[in-house]
Amino acid sequence: MIKILTVFVLLTASLQSYGQSAESYSKNGTSKAEKGDYTGAIADFTKAIKLNQKYADAYLNRGVAKNHLKDYNGAIADYNKTIELTPDFAIAYINRGIAKNILLDYKSAITDYNKAIELNPKIAEAYFNRGVSKSSLKGDFSYLNFSAAIDDFTKAIELNPKYAEAYYNRGVTKNSLEDYTGGINDYNKAIELNPKDAKAYYNRGLAKGILEDYTGAIDDFTKAIEINTNYASSYSNRGVAKKNLNDYRGAIEDYNKAIELNPKDYKAYYNRGLTKGILENYKGAIDDFTKAIELNPKFADAYYNRGFAMSKLNNKNAACQDFSKARELGLQGNYDLINQYCN
Repeated sequence: MIKILTVFVLLTASLQSYGQSAESYSKNGTSKAEKGDYTGAIADFTKAIKLNQKYADAYLNRGVAKNHLKDYNGAIADYNKTIELTPDFAIAYINRGIAKNILLDYKSAITDYNKAIELNPKIAEAYFNRGVSKSSLKGDFSYLNFSAAIDDFTKAIELNPKYAEAYYNRGVTKNSLEDYTGGINDYNKAIELNPKDAKAYYNRGLAKGILEDYTGAIDDFTKAIEINTNYASSYSNRGVAKKNLNDYRGAIEDYNKAIELNPKDYKAYYNRGLTKGILENYKGAIDDFTKAIELNPKFADAYYNRGFAMSKLNNKNAACQDFSKARELGLQGNYDLINQYCN
């Protein structure tokens, strides 16, 4: 499953002088946060706030630190206080929107981004993150949300032509609308701006695979693996591309690695089972389909294909049980022939 990359907008305002001690604590907190010591940063921002309860920047920065520690509700509380003290602070709305987005409160996040854009229509991150939230909305009119998200990513790119993440996310969203060529064009730009983005290569590989450019897909998955040697999905999907090019043993090697990295990937077991079946290793295929079913008991295709492998080993009863289960789960198939076999 393609996941849209969310980039945190961790912008901080210039510190105001409310007394040397509060400012010193706040500066120390900022320094600690920049070094990744978010717990220490929170402690210092809290001391600054105790000394000056109207220190808006300290609330904002403490919220940023809490965001990094995945205390999203705590971060929202700090952003709320920042906004109460400085209602025109666009960055506070953006950061609160990001925390809400992570908590799956997409509509409320969009409201925050709208307010940020109203206050300052030149902040690319506001459009970018609003696009992320819009693309995450579910419903009968998801295509409208995707189109609106693309508009936001496009606006972010207009404001910042080197915004690699905006190109990447626009590519993902275009793929969701089945505009695979458009998606590839955006991944090309994202990679040009950030050649170390493994996800951009991976998603470009997926789009190329859908367009049946399996050689190009393999090249992209290979590049993603070079950047991230533990990228299980890249191994799995490279295996699919190799299978489509009839490189069955190469495909199995990739599925093996994908499973080693992610033993819960039921699709990797399933695809390895399909490939073993092509090589007439029906026992091995059955083992893989069985594991896929163990991980996903409602995986109708795995039952169907295990039934086919069972039939090849003349295990009629087991085969027909699997065909029946696949049908029960709603899988369409050539059940006229199956009924002839099973009766």
